[in-house]
Amino acid sequence: MKVGLGYDIHPLGKGRKLILGGIEIPHSQGLVGHSDADALVHAVCDAMLGAMGEGDLGKHYPSSDPRYKNISSLILLEEVNGLLAKKGYRLMNVDTVIIAQAPRLGPHLETMAVRLADVLKIERAAVNVKVKSGEGLDAVGREEAIAAQAICLIDKATKA
Repeated sequence: MKVGLGYDIHPLGKGRKLILGGIEIPHSQGLVGHSDADALVHAVCDAMLGAMGEGDLGKHYPSSDPRYKNISSLILLEEVNGLLAKKGYRLMNVDTVIIAQAPRLGPHLETMAVRLADVLKIERAAVNVKVKSGEGLDAVGREEAIAAQAICLIDKATKA
């Protein structure tokens, strides 16, 4: 078994859709980045890549590559999950936390968890999505950014 840890943060900006956990959330601002800037999915990808010893998302999908401009982070997650399987691992679980002052994300957490479980092809019970506020501190607390953390457990896949 191996454990991986992921973290991501993106600034909020006008003129972008807010995409978190693979879903669009109504808000006056969205996350700014080369892809759709889904900080939660990026953190999950980094956790999985870290558990495999494969670096991070930037190593595999650099922001300097125009192929990834505005790409859905769910596509990247599918590819990382495919790499996991190719290397002979299976994802056991993923636990995440979004750190955001606004908008209120509680009503969207279950939908995010279901979306992640679907893309990862694991049971819904193996995916946990939580949210914490920025408590008014730093860029998150000033509503300038949203961050996310993820941890995952992988295991060698058993032969069927």
